[in-house]
Formats: sequence, C-alpha cells, structure tokens
Amino acid sequence: MFTYITIFFLAALLALIFTPLAIKTAKKFNVMDYPEERRVHTVPTPRMGGVAIYLSFWLAVVLTMNLNTMVVGLFLGSTLIVIVGIVDDIRGIRALPKLACQIIASIIPLFFGLSVQQITLPLLGTVELGLIGYIFAVFWIVGIVNTVNISDGLDGLAAGICFIAALILFWSADKIDQVVASHFMLALAGVALGFLFYNFHPARIFMGDSGSMFLGYIIGAVSLWGLLKTATVFGLVFPLLVLGMPLVDLVCAVIRRKWKGKSIIRADKGHLHHRLLDAGLTQRQAVLVLYLISICFGLAAILSVYGHLYIALLLVITNILFILSIMFRKYQTLKSFNRKSFYVKNKEE
Repeated sequence: MFTYITIFFLAALLALIFTPLAIKTAKKFNVMDYPEERRVHTVPTPRMGGVAIYLSFWLAVVLTMNLNTMVVGLFLGSTLIVIVGIVDDIRGIRALPKLACQIIASIIPLFFGLSVQQITLPLLGTVELGLIGYIFAVFWIVGIVNTVNISDGLDGLAAGICFIAALILFWSADKIDQVVASHFMLALAGVALGFLFYNFHPARIFMGDSGSMFLGYIIGAVSLWGLLKTATVFGLVFPLLVLGMPLVDLVCAVIRRKWKGKSIIRADKGHLHHRLLDAGLTQRQAVLVLYLISICFGLAAILSVYGHLYIALLLVITNILFILSIMFRKYQTLKSFNRKSFYVKNKEE
C-alpha cells in the first residue's frame, strides 16, 4: 500500500513540476495552439503538455518499480508514440501516416511479450489465438489510442477521463494481483491529476496529440497486459466499459461521417463535447457532465464484477441513451465565427 501511495503522489508531483517547464518551452519555441473555427478556445495556448506527461510518468515508474522486459517494450513503444505526437503538434501529420506510426508503436511491445495467446469464451472454453492474438493486440492498442485522442476537445476533458479510467483499472488490476499493471495505472492517474491543475478550464496548456495518444497507449497496453492473467471475454469488456463515454463518441463520429459521405478520419464539430456547448453549457459544465458520464460507465464496470449484471446493463443503456439524446437533439446555436479572426481583431483593438 505504501508503494501505491508513493507512486501516485510522486507522479502527481512530477507533473506539477514538469508542466510549467513545458509551458515555458512551448512559448519559447512557439509551439502554440491558435484559435480557429473548429477550436473552442479563444487565445493561443501552449500545446507541449504531452512531454510533461511522458516525462512525469516514466520517471515515477523508474524511481519506484523494478523494470522487466515488458516494461521496456512499453517504454520504447510509448516513446515512439510521443515523438509522433510532438511532430504532429508542431508541424502536423496526415491521418494515414499517423495511423501507420500508431500501428508500429503498438507492434513494438509484442516483441517483449505483450500479446493475448488464448481467450476463454462462453460455451467454447479456452481458445488458442496464435497469430490472431498478435493482430488483436495491435488493433486493441490503436483503438484505445484513438478513443482517448478523440476525447481531447475541451480543457481538462481527456486528462480527467483518463484519471477516472486509470483509477478504476487500478482497482481491477489490484483485484487480480496484477502488481505491475496496478503501479502503471496509479502512475498514470497521478500524472493526469497533476496535469489537470494546469489543464482544467481555463487551460494554461494543452496536452496535444503527444499527450492524448500517450495516455491512450498506456491504458490500451496495460489493460491488455491484465488480460494475460484473466483472458476472458469479461476481461475485454471491462476496459471498454471504463472508456465507454469516448468510445460511444468515437462510434457516433464514424457513423456520422459515413452518413454524410465524409472520410471517417476527417475532424468535425459534431462530437459530444461540441453538442454540449451548442446546448448552452460552459466548458466547465460540459466537462463535468462528461466526467459524470464516465464515472457512471466505470461504476457499471465495477458493479458487473460483483455480479450485479442487470444493474450494470441498465446503467450502460441509460448512459448510451443520454449520450444519443445529446447527439441527435437540435439546438439553437449561435452563428459560427472564425475564432482566429476574433482573436486577431481583439488583439488589434
């Protein structure tokens, strides 16, 4: 227990130290997120938070844990994902090359022992996966990376969701005696909490793609790691429930873009957080609503562990219906305007 407390507060403290340094560095090298039509912020904001998150997390892990081969694989893969994110934050990377890099980063841990070789299915029993297990692992990590990435649309949203998810996944890992996975999730929760002090509205820094992809990568890889001990269908469902809110948002985005004949990788302003803003909520109110939805999904996951399947299912269905009601409701929105022009105009005045 003492080690758990140590790694959590050390990770949070390191994030509190490194994030201001990332703010100064981003301003010095002009790594800024400028307002534009699809953005919701109105002032240029540093976007190198991912570097602070990455450094805080791995320093906390190195100082408090005994490293093994699989940890090395996660370090190498996460380092690549952060580098790709930094380049994307500074210069921009097209969607397909970025996806290719995500796949490569997800393949790296496989050479260090991270894969699901068998799974227990209802009625069928234990099924050997073989090569399919490796392919599944890559799809799983890439999917979680993009699920978290798509949630990074409001101040403090992605960091808060990952904080909630990491705490619940820590509880799950600790329950099945996955010590290393438990440490990882607590380190991630601590980093997310420390970063939130600077990222909650009004944000002084954004995590950027480097931060959101890193958080998704660690959650995806470590949740997969937990499956190595309990390779059951429920082991697959649990982390999906924990990330239920951004996952439903991602599925809705894919359906919405296909329905409109647009590319599914083309960004738009139809996400759940955009719809809440359209409804008249402030950024803080919208984020708190989404936190609550995420907590409810997490609670459903925990209830299912204790055998309260019907209550958990009811909670999940209620959450999904609530999300869909937000997504498909028509709002009286203000006339859109170009935020970058708005900023420039005010600056001139």
